[in-house]
Amino acid sequence: MTSAFVPAAIPVDHAAPRPPEARPLWLDAAGWLMYATAVVWTALLLPADAFHPDSANYVLAIGALGIWRYSLRVVHFVRAMLFVHREYPRLRRQVEALGAAAAPSHVYLMITSFRIDAQTTAEVYRATIEEGMRCGWPCTVIASIVEMSDERLVLDLWRRLAPPAQRMKLKIVRIPGTGKRDGLAQGFRAISRDMPDPDAVVAVIDGDTLLEPGVVTKTAPFFKVLPGVGGLTTNEFCKVDGGYVMSEWHKLRFAQRHLNMCSMALTRRVLTLTGRMSLFRVGIVCDPSFIEDVQHDHLDHWRLGRFRFLTGDDKSSWYSLMRLGWDTWYVPDAAISTVEHPPHRNFVKASRQLMFRWYGNSLRQNGRALALGPSRLGWFTYYVLLDQRILMWTGLLGLSLAVAASIKFGVMFLVSFVLWVMLTRLLMTFLLVLSGHPIGPAFPLLLYYNQIVGSIVKIHVSFRLDQQSWTRQKTRLAASADRFQTRFNWWSSHLLMFAAVSVFAAVVLAMVEL
Repeated sequence: MTSAFVPAAIPVDHAAPRPPEARPLWLDAAGWLMYATAVVWTALLLPADAFHPDSANYVLAIGALGIWRYSLRVVHFVRAMLFVHREYPRLRRQVEALGAAAAPSHVYLMITSFRIDAQTTAEVYRATIEEGMRCGWPCTVIASIVEMSDERLVLDLWRRLAPPAQRMKLKIVRIPGTGKRDGLAQGFRAISRDMPDPDAVVAVIDGDTLLEPGVVTKTAPFFKVLPGVGGLTTNEFCKVDGGYVMSEWHKLRFAQRHLNMCSMALTRRVLTLTGRMSLFRVGIVCDPSFIEDVQHDHLDHWRLGRFRFLTGDDKSSWYSLMRLGWDTWYVPDAAISTVEHPPHRNFVKASRQLMFRWYGNSLRQNGRALALGPSRLGWFTYYVLLDQRILMWTGLLGLSLAVAASIKFGVMFLVSFVLWVMLTRLLMTFLLVLSGHPIGPAFPLLLYYNQIVGSIVKIHVSFRLDQQSWTRQKTRLAASADRFQTRFNWWSSHLLMFAAVSVFAAVVLAMVEL
């Protein structure tokens, strides 16, 4: 078995992930041509004296802001390349050298399903059962389900596929439809009742996740060579039930995710153990404190009071591992495919709803993660978490400066800024080629859309951490029974956000005057 590593995140000695949905080449070619034409026309709109010496301060300010904002991205990219080409191949060779000694004693494949269409559910369970048969190790499939129809579907698939009874078994855990966190906790308790061997591993799989062939055998052995790692996660590709823009937006997210995960894995501090598919040591998921963290995670906020977390179980599991002293890791050549069902057909509405959930989960964990300190997190991870608080404001600063300067001094400032954005996002898109994910001509525009709209959503959420919603289940966190607390939260959130935005506007106007 060769230890070579392909930068496209697919090793030559394993089956490749399912290719992403086909896209006509002429569509991409036409899109890139249109983007290049738009860049040229924007450059031609600039007046002849656009870069007159009088504009030096403006150009210097925008350039300095860009260097500051993009420096962390450059560091992430360099760290990702070091991980992909040096650190990961070294560890993969160690796993290969161990051979059968790296195998886990037992594999638990736990799936949580709720309100997912029958076709997707059938595909997910089929892929999971087949992966259990393929890996060749003792395996138990845990089906944590709500509806009786799902139970009948799973039992029918199990009979049809007929996995070997001597090493594979099925456990069905029926749960109330009270959320994914309860489903995870019930599944973990079912595993703990088995009294598993300490060398066993647990794969936590979402109900819309398709395991690619070999994903278990590519990931589980790393626990033997990384004794400090308590959980690890994998690369993701997606199939989107939506239009072109929605599909490209999700693909952009997964390409960025891959590079960021590789960067953080270099120091074994991956910042999330995605609920789509992550592996844990069995002793962790059987730990009562870990189960409590996942099922009943909550935040005591100085202004909003105590509220429990409705979503974000992946962030809760990550924080629990950090608190318990474990490392987290990423396997770049092990892939899963997810079936994405946007919450709305309108791209803007759907993306805003998803950003509200994703960014809310991150910001709710941010403060208490920082409280662990750099001695536990490491200085780089500590800075990345701190930057999450700053990025929402700096992401709007360039555009705000350009608009204010164009109003005061002339439209040339805004046009030059648009050209700057188009060129820098084009470069950032080409860097994503090294993620192994497909890129498209919509990526540059979607990168800037994510920056501006994402910053606005983050600012909104940062003052309303108690507001949560689950896009699939259409459920929200119930309001507090204390009417005074509810009104206080509403008014204080609006007033503090107004004050913060006012300070930001004053800073922008002061910079324009300077």
